[in-house]
Amino acid sequence: MNKSEKAYLLYLVRNEIAKRLRIKWQGYKDVKTTAPAELNQKKGTFVTLTIGDNLRGCIGQITPDETMEETIKENAISAAFHDPRFEPLTEGEFYKIDVEISILSVPQRLDLEKVEQDVHGVIIKCKGRSATFLPQVWEDLPSKDEFFSHLCMKAGLSCDEWKKGTLEVYTYTVEHFNETELKLGL
Repeated sequence: MNKSEKAYLLYLVRNEIAKRLRIKWQGYKDVKTTAPAELNQKKGTFVTLTIGDNLRGCIGQITPDETMEETIKENAISAAFHDPRFEPLTEGEFYKIDVEISILSVPQRLDLEKVEQDVHGVIIKCKGRSATFLPQVWEDLPSKDEFFSHLCMKAGLSCDEWKKGTLEVYTYTVEHFNETELKLGL
């Protein structure tokens, strides 16, 4: 995906949030946006909002029923206003957030031993529970022990469940990009 296509998707996120907050946001300064060709395909996406180095919201869909455009818009609203870990985003935070989008490949089942650090996003399923971490989480949890222990806890399992061989493991890769790296001026 080229810069103008990525900028278009980031624009969708910020515009949805601006509409919800009733902010008259005019779009990115001096940036041409072009809708990507795959906009109408059904692809998993996540929207992540940060302020500085702090997470402010992150919601996604791994296997959506709707198009990438609709899924990104839904994830934007959910990350900004419905992530249960945070209070709803305020108007004052609108210009402080950095928007990141992750576009996922189709998840594939894989043996735990073959999971690659910094490459794979991981979904685990066990005992009717599931959880996922995007590949970017490896930056904060760089060892396999830490990564899988935290992922198990996120799923409501014991932190050592992954060592018992009971998990179904699926992996995916992502293309991720954000406003800061694309130097999109508000």
